[in-house]
Amino acid sequence: MHSHPSPKFSVITVTYNAEKVLEDTVQSVISQTYHHVEYIIIDGASKDGTLEIVNRYRDRIHQLVSEPDKGLYDAMNKGIALATGDYLCFLNAGDSFHEDDTLQKIVHSINGNELPDILYGETALVDAERHFLRMRRLSAPETLNWKSFKQGMLVCHQAFFPRHTLIEPYDLQYRFSADFDWCIHIMKKARTFHNTHLILIDYLAEGMTTQNHKASLLERFRIMTRHYGLLSTLAHHAWFVVRSFSRNSATPSDAPF
Repeated sequence: MHSHPSPKFSVITVTYNAEKVLEDTVQSVISQTYHHVEYIIIDGASKDGTLEIVNRYRDRIHQLVSEPDKGLYDAMNKGIALATGDYLCFLNAGDSFHEDDTLQKIVHSINGNELPDILYGETALVDAERHFLRMRRLSAPETLNWKSFKQGMLVCHQAFFPRHTLIEPYDLQYRFSADFDWCIHIMKKARTFHNTHLILIDYLAEGMTTQNHKASLLERFRIMTRHYGLLSTLAHHAWFVVRSFSRNSATPSDAPF
């Protein structure tokens, strides 16, 4: 009988005044049929009912921090510092695992006893009532490496589970797209990539303001230039602009860069 790996997942949720969407996220984590899970919530000193919701499930939450932070990625760095699992997963307030047995299915999809450096899969977009809207426009490639993101963020940040040993802090010079840079840095160090061929995440499609969307695209352009060079980025950029602005709106993780 073959033994199967049983990695520990550190699931990190960053919140700020998220009382309207947080409970679905918490419930999706604590209802997972796979139990090697560490749940960490980093709250930015919310002023609404966020902490009341968190305290309702406090016995299922392994680490809770509630204090002011310097923004989303600063809060995520606090989560990284507390995580002890084999894999990290960032599940933002409003997002959820696709099914109650998603983590179990991920583990069962791993072949052999060696843990891959990166696990990844697909993302579905849902509305505030958790109704399916569509699959994310950029779909996960059959094979992944650090150069894959020349084509855009082909794997949603939430559906990208790296080994803890590869993790580094988010670069706080980026306000909107540090996750894009973070994923590329990790993929450069990774040796083995495992496509789970599963829908892993239900992503809450709230959209973003036009101003922030443009700022996010500019940051992603800077990040691509840094990693892939200006000429390569410009060559892809013309296609991105057409693809991006031919649509009226795009969510951060669904944006072309």
